[in-house]
Amino acid sequence: MPYEFLDDGVTSDVTFHAWGGSLEELFAAAADATLNVMVRSVESVRSLESRSVSVEADELDLLLKRFLDELIYRKDVEELLLRATEVHVDAADHRVQAVLVGERIEPERHELVADVKGVTLHDLRVERAETGWHAYVTLDV
Repeated sequence: MPYEFLDDGVTSDVTFHAWGGSLEELFAAAADATLNVMVRSVESVRSLESRSVSVEADELDLLLKRFLDELIYRKDVEELLLRATEVHVDAADHRVQAVLVGERIEPERHELVADVKGVTLHDLRVERAETGWHAYVTLDV
């Protein structure tokens, strides 16, 4: 599991650290971490529907925020739980394109944990390290 949850002491927020060998792996891991805040088991979400998304931002950390906000938006508007596949990140142009796969929320089958409202700017960062890429994200729940 290329992410871990951090205890920041704020009960209305959930903070996680995600990582990957590439930006694509990092964005997919952050998407899974966000989904894992919503449902107990990411594996319980079947790949029954797909959506293509493309988002842009001025900075890499804001690109990750907008990407995760897209997952949250789809949950709120379309009632979809989604995972990121086929992720392509253009770091120079601050653009990400991805295919999101998942299914409609079924409370009787999905063990819902929290209703994620959005990604905060608090301590949001994306960093390159010797081992790959790391992100620190705080979700408002």
